[in-house]
Amino acid sequence: MKDEVMKYIKVIAGSFLFSLGIYLFVTPSGLNSGGVVGVAQILNLVLRPLNPNPENLDLTGFMNLLLNVPLYILALRSISKSFCIRTLISILIQMVTLSLLPPIHEAVMPDMLSNCAFGALMSGVGVGLCLQSSSCAGGIDILGVYFSKTKPDFSVGKLSILLNIFVFVIFAYIVDVQSALYSIIFVALMYTVADRVHYQNINISAMIFTKNPDLKMEILQRLHRGVTRWDGTGVYTGEHEDILVVALNKYEIRRLEKIIHEIDPKAFVILNEGQKIHGGFEKRL
Repeated sequence: MKDEVMKYIKVIAGSFLFSLGIYLFVTPSGLNSGGVVGVAQILNLVLRPLNPNPENLDLTGFMNLLLNVPLYILALRSISKSFCIRTLISILIQMVTLSLLPPIHEAVMPDMLSNCAFGALMSGVGVGLCLQSSSCAGGIDILGVYFSKTKPDFSVGKLSILLNIFVFVIFAYIVDVQSALYSIIFVALMYTVADRVHYQNINISAMIFTKNPDLKMEILQRLHRGVTRWDGTGVYTGEHEDILVVALNKYEIRRLEKIIHEIDPKAFVILNEGQKIHGGFEKRL
């Protein structure tokens, strides 16, 4: 119950941070945030002549909500109900922030690069928190979670790059090249920050050398990850030991270290980060 409450707190806080980064830094600077929100921003510019009150009504949040509808339907069919509920909360918070709050016409920071940096920091932390909550901030992230479950080898990164190339080319044509280039800086920094916050998507392989025969079962039962055991012998000591291999994500490292410390604090551990893992490895968000 406590974990579920924390997930809702994270998705609400993350969604506000993500959309406030765009609201306070990106939109007033005339930049584009990329992804599906970036498409919504372009639609807002194109539909501006049809907007009855363009100075006080930004359509970006509403457009983002509409663009997320087909992606959300895809999530409903393939991903857990709790994921879908939290993702819907995130999309609605973005709509409120980007369309229902009064537009601001002057960015917080005086220069473009500072707005890129602070906006990316705020939005990146927000995206990461949403992903930590076993949900996402909508848009291309829904496809990322969907394909991590159904087609682990599918490159969501390449899809995101192609979408952003399309967005920034159109944005450069409609606005100007300089604004598009600053927008690219914002997106690159934002996802760098998001990756550091959302460390569940970083795969780890752990090799553990232990003389305690109970450790393998403790890892299996408490971490719910498969464990492979090899027989090993120390060349210098000639003593027998178990060599255990476990694949997990970075989020689970603390739990693994706690188990090892409790059962065999003298165990020797080797961790390899950023491993590409195939087969029956379960992606946990």
